[in-house]
Amino acid sequence: MGSFPTQRAERPQPAPYDITELPPAHRHHLPPQQPPPNHSVARTSLPGNPLAPAAARRFVRAALADWTGLALPAAAAITERVADDAVLVVAELVTNAVVHAGTTVELLFRLEEPDADQPAALVLEVSDHHPTRTVRSEHPAAEGGGGPEEYGRGLQLVAALAECWGITYRPGLKTVWARLPLDGWDTCPVPGTEPAIQRGLRAAEILAPAPRRPVRDDQEWAGSGALTFLAEASDLLAGQLDEDLVAALAGQLLVPRLADWCAFWLEGDGGEGPVAAPRLARVWHADESAIEPLRAALQKEPPPAPDAGHGGPVPVRWPDPGGHGEGDGDGTALACRLAVGGRGLGTLMLGRRGTERIPDAVTALVEDFARRVALAIGAARRYTRQATISRVLQRGLLPSQVAQIPGVASCVVYEPSDDGLAGGDFYDVFQAAAPAAGTGFGTGTGVGLGALPDPRPGADPLPEALPGTDPLPGAGPHPGSADRAPVGAGSPVVAGSAAQGGGGRPGRWCFMLGDVQGSGPEAAVVTGLARPWLRLLAREGHRVGEVLDRLNRLLLDDATEAAEAAALVVAAAGGPDPQPPSTHLTQSRFLSLLYGELTPLPPEEGGGARCTLACAGHPLPLLLRPDGTVTPVAVPQVLLGVVDDVAYESHTFHLAPGDTLLCVTDGVTERRSRAGRMFDDEDGLAQVLAACTGLTAQGVADRIRQAVHAFGEGPVADDLALLVLQAREHPA
Repeated sequence: MGSFPTQRAERPQPAPYDITELPPAHRHHLPPQQPPPNHSVARTSLPGNPLAPAAARRFVRAALADWTGLALPAAAAITERVADDAVLVVAELVTNAVVHAGTTVELLFRLEEPDADQPAALVLEVSDHHPTRTVRSEHPAAEGGGGPEEYGRGLQLVAALAECWGITYRPGLKTVWARLPLDGWDTCPVPGTEPAIQRGLRAAEILAPAPRRPVRDDQEWAGSGALTFLAEASDLLAGQLDEDLVAALAGQLLVPRLADWCAFWLEGDGGEGPVAAPRLARVWHADESAIEPLRAALQKEPPPAPDAGHGGPVPVRWPDPGGHGEGDGDGTALACRLAVGGRGLGTLMLGRRGTERIPDAVTALVEDFARRVALAIGAARRYTRQATISRVLQRGLLPSQVAQIPGVASCVVYEPSDDGLAGGDFYDVFQAAAPAAGTGFGTGTGVGLGALPDPRPGADPLPEALPGTDPLPGAGPHPGSADRAPVGAGSPVVAGSAAQGGGGRPGRWCFMLGDVQGSGPEAAVVTGLARPWLRLLAREGHRVGEVLDRLNRLLLDDATEAAEAAALVVAAAGGPDPQPPSTHLTQSRFLSLLYGELTPLPPEEGGGARCTLACAGHPLPLLLRPDGTVTPVAVPQVLLGVVDDVAYESHTFHLAPGDTLLCVTDGVTERRSRAGRMFDDEDGLAQVLAACTGLTAQGVADRIRQAVHAFGEGPVADDLALLVLQAREHPA
């Protein structure tokens, strides 16, 4: 309870020392050599316009700063809270004077030192020149005027913060004053034991905006207002892909336009199995402080689910009024079934206070609105199912982990363009063969890896390194660049343990980065074939070029079989006789691929790794040297799965310690800017890579990814995948 107004009794006061401020501010301070008086006073005159409260707040803070700077004894008790309370009180008093008197306002602010019967305090006096105009204690917002921003909050706030306050009438002058004590103003750690805490809570209650009951015009829902509302709701709900978000948005559309509160129960999507108990997905109330009590009441006693064939909302029992908070009386509640295609999805419940019946126009509008909410929830659930299937499929198409290569650090970045669809890009890093026993990798003994012969009959010698790359240790120049046997000369499948190194070949780690034509399930089918085939061919001991030859043949055979099956289906349905598969039918499944293998080298052979790779219709890999030079390390070749009379060639180079190999998909190189330029135009990717000198594999991957995203304004339109391999100084 606030203080009571009193008629102020004047006490004999010593002659005050004035700090006077008149617009513009002219302030003279107490001379340092003069002792402080018993009272320090600041005065000013303010015009009776809306700018006066702000000027009064600045004036009070300036006076408090002056007194604190003068080190007056009583000023030591002035805290930030005292200053804030004084500013609030003066703003309310000046606002009251300006609004209800409209004359020039005289402001006096005094710091009283403690005496025998009075503690130290701040005293505010606000005078106007219209004494016959009474002081209003309530702002006229309830009468249709402005809110607290224009009229203040009367004297309620003053009574809550001041120790005492009152009104003094003089000829031609009316003064409203308030006294704010300085003692005991700090917050006490024990709640409820300090009067200042109670004053603060009361002030916060006054300052908090009071909830207003919405004024509804139900007649507008009988005409074009209903159509506008439904169109707005359809646009807002149509693009939402989460059922809980649909319920949240629907609740905010209903409240407070059509109801005072609403709630959504959603049933589980159990397919053909038993349906789980409905869950209370969303509760919304016009008074946000009543949301949690309403939720508790509804969870305690949920409404019965209406019959989907009833055809509209049905009356239900009003929830326990005690759970709504203070002032929430009885009213009318309706429940409406949310159903699509005869299948129930949940229940919508809404209520209006203080009415016995909701108009028919509103009931019909709620029924139409519930249909749109049900359609949005159904679409969100279908998307969720599709996204879940896609994520499960994506996890099966991509490796669960990337193999650790001795002496080579690796980093993979993979971002599908659509979380709801399986991407067409894929990657893998795996061990094809363990180091052969007796090679002495990492020990400085054994046979040099570069001098090992190919055990297959008819195999070509080791290829010559590409221009601009280091020659392999132990390998001299040889004509030709293919590392494979002729396609027709079948290579034997070498059986043996991992210690035998896969048919006598030393420890090898293979890597791949591919991009299948298209996206979605069709691309997932090809990815599901290509990656396991590549792993199998690599572990059988086939060299890089031959792996691509065989994968190309497998893709063509699979496409031919698919075309023949489609022709037979057409014929069984009464179509034309099946014909031999045409060329365009056999080219429906193709992909671009970068495939290679790494053989770590011991320090006596230069360290790093021997890298052999081939590029089939894929963006060329780039090699970054420690000095910042960037060169491509492959030549372009035809896509896989397009033609069957192609022989893929591979190239070998030395990935020396400190070298970085960057492999990307076209989601990186073909990223477009707003002007239509692609990221790799004018060797843009090579320029960004050159700036990555000295970074780790993770740092290079992050730098490239950031550059790709920053190049265009919108999200990346295609799947983004990149693989970074960096040779370390010493093998792990």
